[in-house]
Amino acid sequence: MRLEARSEVSRTMLVVAPFAAIAFTLVVCSLLVAWAGAPVGRAYLLLIDGGFGSRFALSETLTRATPLILTGLAVAVAFRAKLYNIGAEGQLYVGALAAVAVGGAGLTLPTVVVFPLMLAAAAAAGALLLVGPALLKTRFGVDEVVTTLLLNFIALLFVSLMLDGPMKDPAAMGWPQSVALPAELELGKLAARSRVHSGLLIAAALAAVVWVIIRFTAFGFEMRAVGANARAAAFAGMPVQTVIVKTALLSGALAGLAGCIEVAGRAGYVTLDMSPGYGYSGIVIAMLAQLSPLAVVAAAIFVAGVLVGADSMSRAISVPTYIADVIVATSLIAMLVATMLARYRIRWN
Repeated sequence: MRLEARSEVSRTMLVVAPFAAIAFTLVVCSLLVAWAGAPVGRAYLLLIDGGFGSRFALSETLTRATPLILTGLAVAVAFRAKLYNIGAEGQLYVGALAAVAVGGAGLTLPTVVVFPLMLAAAAAAGALLLVGPALLKTRFGVDEVVTTLLLNFIALLFVSLMLDGPMKDPAAMGWPQSVALPAELELGKLAARSRVHSGLLIAAALAAVVWVIIRFTAFGFEMRAVGANARAAAFAGMPVQTVIVKTALLSGALAGLAGCIEVAGRAGYVTLDMSPGYGYSGIVIAMLAQLSPLAVVAAAIFVAGVLVGADSMSRAISVPTYIADVIVATSLIAMLVATMLARYRIRWN
């Protein structure tokens, strides 16, 4: 048995691949639901209803989807240039910390000045955390998967240090958390009696901006060219190392912004459990979206709906909420296989 590249990749197969992956995932996970002793059909109906079936459910899904859109964009941008950024989780945390460092510093400046400074600080912190692995990759050939993954732990330990030290809220009563942002720096709500905030609009707008950059700018063309074949791009005269570093800056900035918007829109301050793995989920979202910035929005809402719906399903029929993590992880594997089969055929000889 061997894999043989298809002479022509069908667009239809590429479009169908995410839906086939999701269908396969639901079939596989239904076995686990049945193993847990729950009716499969009712479990999935409760999952869908819990994520999308009411105004409250939809608002919670959109709230959860907001940081996922940005981490998904961060991963999609990096993967476009074959820069495998596994560090969006750490970039999100340092972005959140930088945002609170600026917003909670008590600057005597108008809100219209301080809030952009918060965004800039968060973007810069996330970008700087990724530019190191990018330089190590381009200069010394160091595997960025390893460096970005390990930097997640370093970033979280640094955040823990700051939350137990200089940035600790004196009123936190021993619990490690940062000082809170002033109310005027928090993002407004999009709907009354809900947690969904205007950060969702910012994330959607950034998805559109990233799509325009990739599709219509010289940098976007260089990014795609380097991702398709770095050696050919270098032979054509493209500055491959510069393109990778610029891609890293954009990717890290997006993940850092995810931290800022999560703090300003939902949490209000930084804690060590602020993110339930948003950075890692961004990898699944980017792959489900096939690295398309606009499709990242839909993929993020899907993943958020699964995570939110699983909580509701668990309360109703006692299925462990970990089934949501299994669905997300299985969908990633299924998506990789589906994409591979769309681009390659199996030869049995």
